[in-house]
Amino acid sequence: MASTYSSDLKLELMATGENAGTWGTKTNNNLNLVQQGVAGYQAIDVASSDVALAMTDGTVSNARNATLKFTGTLAANRTVTIPNSIEKVYNLVDGTNHANYTLTFKTASGSGVLLCEGNNYVVYSDGTNVVKLTEERIWRTITAAETVQSGANLFVDTNGGAVTVTLPASPAVGDIVNFVDSRYTFDSNALTVGRNSSKITNATADLVVNTEGAGFGLVYSGSNVGWTYTEK
Repeated sequence: MASTYSSDLKLELMATGENAGTWGTKTNNNLNLVQQGVAGYQAIDVASSDVALAMTDGTVSNARNATLKFTGTLAANRTVTIPNSIEKVYNLVDGTNHANYTLTFKTASGSGVLLCEGNNYVVYSDGTNVVKLTEERIWRTITAAETVQSGANLFVDTNGGAVTVTLPASPAVGDIVNFVDSRYTFDSNALTVGRNSSKITNATADLVVNTEGAGFGLVYSGSNVGWTYTEK
């Protein structure tokens, strides 16, 4: 009976009595594949195209890595896919510059998870879809107009001029974005929060913030009220 391969990490499952003289080599190869699944790291440039990760039987493969870091400046909305039917946990680092585009990590046929520029994630694939377990939200400074994703923690620097931050398109209930006036200049150069077709605080208008030193969060509560303050 010939070897078969495991469904998730694609390890070689050797039949009893097979592979005489090569069993040790094949076992060591399996151990290297397990090591990649437990501790492997790879940086992947997603700037210029979508990326389909592979999980190949018995061979070192990029979809087997424990940790994936995505890099580059996005030139369009980008998608990173893993094969269907894999059950696996991933650590993800979004090290890209979104440049007003989106980055999605998903199974080939699933909807997946929208990543936020600069944030870190633990996700899992159940074989059908990718589900977010945890998100580490990293604060970063912006000085120019930008469309952001849920999970953005923003030090908004308007010292050089007014800044417009556009909220995510098609938000889901619980999506959140936080803002801080990092230079205490909102009073002279305001922050405008673009609603991107959703309501903000029950109003169909962009939110203009001109209070010096303002800090606040917006969470999406659904289509009736839209984005609302996390604290009042």
